[in-house]
Amino acid sequence: MLEVDRISKSFPTASGTLQVLDGVAFTLAPGGRMAIMGPSGSGKSTLLSILGALEEPTSGVVRLDDADPCAMTPDQRAAFRNRRIGFVFQEHHLLAGCTAIDNVVLPALATGSVSRDIEVRARRLLDRVGLGDRVDSLPAELSGGERQRVAVARAVVLSPRLILADEPTGQLDAHASAMVTELLVELAAESGGMLVVVTHAEAVAARVGTVRQLVDGRLVP
Repeated sequence: MLEVDRISKSFPTASGTLQVLDGVAFTLAPGGRMAIMGPSGSGKSTLLSILGALEEPTSGVVRLDDADPCAMTPDQRAAFRNRRIGFVFQEHHLLAGCTAIDNVVLPALATGSVSRDIEVRARRLLDRVGLGDRVDSLPAELSGGERQRVAVARAVVLSPRLILADEPTGQLDAHASAMVTELLVELAAESGGMLVVVTHAEAVAARVGTVRQLVDGRLVP
């Protein structure tokens, strides 16, 4: 389960303090899905960074399966993030010199090596996202939608408990956007993982499931 317990986040400014998040609280059960919407600058990406253990809240606690990443050492937190959390960003962030298959197996390299099982799963995922014949293609040889599908496969290759997507379709056309959204939902469901998507697109949010709005630092229905 994902438990978000009254997290707040503020940043010092020249004139005082900027409050970005203010007591955000919610829970997601295994298999749960949530879309978070809100205007630019409302703190959506900051919230996702905190959920993903990339950033610490000013106050409050985030627990994933009863574990608090903020209580861990930096090395422990990095290992936890790599194994338990999958990320999909607006920019695909693929390595330009690596093939599609190499990009998908990258998270496994943090554990020291890529096992045969991981390689087989990566190939199956690329086939699942419609890129089974493009495993040896470089990112420059793929379309924007294809690159984002590689990024989705990379995010789920280690079967993470939590999948976080930050505007994953923001630079895609309507067709590619619908395909990537459907893949995120289906792959999360297949693994039993939880999915949180930040988006401006109402169609994307509606497909994800429960929709919440981030307004004035607070999460509202």
